[in-house]
Amino acid sequence: MPALSVSGLPDPAQLAELFERYTVLRDTIQGLEAEREALGLVIKAALLAGVSVEGELYRAVLKRSRRIEYPLARFREVFGDAAALEVASIDKKKAEALAKAGDLDSDRLRELAEVKEIISLVLVGRGED
Repeated sequence: MPALSVSGLPDPAQLAELFERYTVLRDTIQGLEAEREALGLVIKAALLAGVSVEGELYRAVLKRSRRIEYPLARFREVFGDAAALEVASIDKKKAEALAKAGDLDSDRLRELAEVKEIISLVLVGRGED
Protein backbone atom coordinates (compact mmCIF):
# COMPACT_ATOMS: atom_id res chain seq x y z
CA MET A 1 0.00 0.00 0.00
CA PRO A 2 1.41 3.41 -0.90
CA ALA A 3 2.35 5.99 1.69
CA LEU A 4 -0.43 8.50 2.23
CA SER A 5 0.06 12.19 2.73
CA VAL A 6 -1.42 14.13 5.63
CA SER A 7 -4.57 14.73 3.57
CA GLY A 8 -5.10 10.97 3.26
CA LEU A 9 -4.31 11.05 -0.45
CA PRO A 10 -1.31 9.35 -2.05
CA ASP A 11 1.80 11.38 -2.66
CA PRO A 12 1.25 13.13 -6.03
CA ALA A 13 4.58 11.77 -7.25
CA GLN A 14 3.27 8.23 -6.75
CA LEU A 15 -0.16 8.80 -8.30
CA ALA A 16 0.94 8.13 -11.89
CA GLU A 17 2.60 4.88 -10.78
CA LEU A 18 -0.52 3.85 -8.86
CA PHE A 19 -2.67 4.65 -11.87
CA GLU A 20 -0.47 2.53 -14.15
CA ARG A 21 -0.68 -0.39 -11.71
CA TYR A 22 -4.46 0.03 -11.53
CA THR A 23 -4.80 -0.09 -15.33
CA VAL A 24 -2.59 -3.20 -15.55
CA LEU A 25 -4.72 -4.95 -12.90
CA ARG A 26 -7.96 -3.90 -14.59
CA ASP A 27 -6.81 -5.10 -18.00
CA THR A 28 -5.53 -8.37 -16.52
CA ILE A 29 -8.81 -9.03 -14.69
CA GLN A 30 -10.89 -8.22 -17.78
CA GLY A 31 -8.74 -10.54 -19.88
CA LEU A 32 -9.03 -13.34 -17.34
CA GLU A 33 -12.81 -12.87 -17.11
CA ALA A 34 -13.15 -13.01 -20.90
CA GLU A 35 -11.05 -16.19 -21.03
CA ARG A 36 -13.08 -17.72 -18.18
CA GLU A 37 -16.34 -16.97 -20.03
CA ALA A 38 -15.03 -18.51 -23.26
CA LEU A 39 -13.80 -21.63 -21.46
CA GLY A 40 -17.09 -21.87 -19.58
CA LEU A 41 -19.04 -21.91 -22.85
CA VAL A 42 -16.89 -24.77 -24.19
CA ILE A 43 -17.21 -26.76 -20.95
CA LYS A 44 -20.99 -26.15 -20.76
CA ALA A 45 -21.39 -27.39 -24.35
CA ALA A 46 -19.43 -30.55 -23.50
CA LEU A 47 -21.50 -31.17 -20.37
CA LEU A 48 -24.72 -30.64 -22.32
CA ALA A 49 -23.45 -33.24 -24.81
CA GLY A 50 -23.07 -35.75 -21.97
CA VAL A 51 -19.34 -35.51 -21.37
CA SER A 52 -18.18 -35.28 -17.74
CA VAL A 53 -15.10 -33.45 -16.57
CA GLU A 54 -13.23 -33.13 -13.29
CA GLY A 55 -9.85 -32.01 -12.08
CA GLU A 56 -7.86 -32.58 -8.92
CA LEU A 57 -10.04 -30.28 -6.84
CA TYR A 58 -13.34 -29.88 -8.67
CA ARG A 59 -15.80 -31.52 -11.00
CA ALA A 60 -18.00 -29.56 -13.35
CA VAL A 61 -21.78 -29.83 -13.15
CA LEU A 62 -24.61 -27.89 -14.73
CA LYS A 63 -27.13 -26.16 -12.53
CA ARG A 64 -30.49 -25.43 -14.09
CA SER A 65 -32.71 -22.70 -12.77
CA ARG A 66 -35.82 -21.08 -14.13
CA ARG A 67 -37.22 -17.60 -14.04
CA ILE A 68 -40.48 -16.20 -15.24
CA GLU A 69 -40.51 -13.39 -17.77
CA TYR A 70 -43.31 -11.60 -19.55
CA PRO A 71 -42.72 -10.77 -23.24
CA LEU A 72 -43.05 -7.02 -23.63
CA ALA A 73 -45.06 -7.01 -26.87
CA ARG A 74 -47.66 -9.49 -25.57
CA PHE A 75 -47.77 -7.81 -22.14
CA ARG A 76 -48.46 -4.48 -23.81
CA GLU A 77 -51.09 -6.06 -26.08
CA VAL A 78 -52.90 -7.68 -23.14
CA PHE A 79 -52.60 -4.94 -20.51
CA GLY A 80 -52.01 -1.75 -22.51
CA ASP A 81 -49.37 0.94 -22.71
CA ALA A 82 -49.90 2.38 -19.24
CA ALA A 83 -49.39 -0.96 -17.50
CA ALA A 84 -46.37 -1.79 -19.69
CA LEU A 85 -44.88 1.57 -18.81
CA GLU A 86 -45.66 1.06 -15.13
CA VAL A 87 -43.61 -2.12 -14.93
CA ALA A 88 -41.00 -0.84 -17.44
CA SER A 89 -38.88 -3.96 -17.93
CA ILE A 90 -41.83 -6.18 -17.03
CA ASP A 91 -40.22 -7.09 -13.76
CA LYS A 92 -41.87 -10.18 -12.33
CA LYS A 93 -42.24 -8.71 -8.84
CA LYS A 94 -43.68 -5.43 -10.10
CA ALA A 95 -46.16 -7.16 -12.42
CA GLU A 96 -47.27 -9.52 -9.65
CA ALA A 97 -47.62 -6.60 -7.22
CA LEU A 98 -49.92 -4.84 -9.72
CA ALA A 99 -51.96 -8.05 -10.08
CA LYS A 100 -52.17 -8.44 -6.31
CA ALA A 101 -53.34 -4.83 -6.01
CA GLY A 102 -56.05 -5.57 -8.56
CA ASP A 103 -54.57 -3.32 -11.27
CA LEU A 104 -53.91 -6.33 -13.53
CA ASP A 105 -55.93 -9.49 -14.12
CA SER A 106 -54.03 -12.24 -12.26
CA ASP A 107 -55.28 -15.07 -14.49
CA ARG A 108 -54.30 -13.28 -17.69
CA LEU A 109 -50.89 -12.44 -16.20
CA ARG A 110 -50.34 -16.11 -15.33
CA GLU A 111 -51.28 -17.14 -18.89
CA LEU A 112 -48.84 -14.60 -20.29
CA ALA A 113 -45.87 -15.79 -18.22
CA GLU A 114 -42.94 -17.50 -19.91
CA VAL A 115 -40.48 -19.67 -18.01
CA LYS A 116 -36.86 -19.16 -19.05
CA GLU A 117 -34.32 -21.84 -18.18
CA ILE A 118 -30.84 -20.71 -17.23
CA ILE A 119 -27.97 -23.18 -17.26
CA SER A 120 -24.96 -22.30 -15.12
CA LEU A 121 -21.62 -24.02 -14.87
CA VAL A 122 -20.90 -24.88 -11.24
CA LEU A 123 -17.69 -26.22 -9.73
CA VAL A 124 -18.29 -28.77 -7.00
CA GLY A 125 -15.49 -29.84 -4.70
CA ARG A 126 -14.52 -33.43 -5.29
CA GLY A 127 -16.19 -35.66 -2.77
CA GLU A 128 -19.10 -33.21 -2.31
CA ASP A 129 -22.57 -33.95 -3.65
